[in-house]
Amino acid sequence: MSEPAAPAADQVLDCVGAACPLPVLKTARAIKELVPGQVLEILATDPGVEPDMRAWTSRTGNELVSIYKQDGVFHVLIRRVG
Repeated sequence: MSEPAAPAADQVLDCVGAACPLPVLKTARAIKELVPGQVLEILATDPGVEPDMRAWTSRTGNELVSIYKQDGVFHVLIRRVG
């Protein structure tokens, strides 16, 4: 079974091994480097990344494109809005 079809990431942020709140803090910093419409892919192993990213995108207005887990790593795709 392959991973879900998702847009290609414009930038990848490796947060493997980092615990909360580091993935969220690094994501907030990295998303500012993108222009609106670009996609950031976050790689993380902390299971809290899923609810954290759902809350963060809801709070910031950025679009949560997808979250899936492959080989123990969460792949979170976020599109910068505005």
